[in-house]
Amino acid sequence: MSEAKRLNSIDALNKFNGKHTNHPLVTVIDLSKSKPGVPGKVHFELFGIFLKDSKCNTMKYGRNYYDYQDGTLVFVAPGQTVEIEDVDENGLHQPSGLVLFFHPDLIRGTSLGNNLKEYSFFSYQVNEALHISEKERLLVLDCFEKIETEIERPIDKHSKKLIANTIELLLNYCVRFYDRQFISREIANKGIVERFETLLDDYFQSEKLINEGIPTVAYCADALNISVKYFGDLINKETGQSAKDYILNRTIEEAKNRIVKNDKTVNEIAYSLGFKYPQHFTRLFKQKVGVSPLEFRNYN
Repeated sequence: MSEAKRLNSIDALNKFNGKHTNHPLVTVIDLSKSKPGVPGKVHFELFGIFLKDSKCNTMKYGRNYYDYQDGTLVFVAPGQTVEIEDVDENGLHQPSGLVLFFHPDLIRGTSLGNNLKEYSFFSYQVNEALHISEKERLLVLDCFEKIETEIERPIDKHSKKLIANTIELLLNYCVRFYDRQFISREIANKGIVERFETLLDDYFQSEKLINEGIPTVAYCADALNISVKYFGDLINKETGQSAKDYILNRTIEEAKNRIVKNDKTVNEIAYSLGFKYPQHFTRLFKQKVGVSPLEFRNYN
């Protein structure tokens, strides 16, 4: 298996695409004008925002493909590896669209750097790309153009702030676009929530609770073949709860059933629910229900 090509600087990225470097920390590349490359894996130590303007199925994250369509945005964060697969008749890969890359140092100490965790879509992956309308695409192109114009200017004390602010504006637009997409994919999302419910039901009825403890958000996301961040955002949009709280609340509902329906001690019920320490179970139960497990049993 070939080793992934590492791109850890804007200059290396520009050279990889046959482009001159005007700014050491940020670049906008027209992929249709870049030189064709050999397909393979690319490991990024940069942030990337891909605007794909043609239908293709070229990029792979892990074992899964991004679901590209016309006008699609894909986000890459430092540490991620993508795989390029499709080729032309010469065995080379010629992509299309625009891509904005910026180094983490560009946003250090800026508003964007301080709030970057809010843009969870940088950790999305399978079938989670952002599909945008023509009007939304024009807004994205306008931001790309503003950034490119600033890149071509001589660097001064205003450059970093203006570029970072424009990237932040672009990402805030993307938050809005994703909110719209969660709504437009409501039927598909409800299907995921239903599968999530079934997954929890099966888990609670199996021996996994005792052997592995309460299911984690990562476990559920992996079982549903969804990235952790996308799964968390989807559950929050659909239920108004975080995925972690949703799992804990379901655990407490299961605890209520076991407290009322059998004569096991509270400690035994705690162990059967995957709690290593019964006092942790009692504390969580009282926090969620308002009374202790014993008081709940007496009331019922």
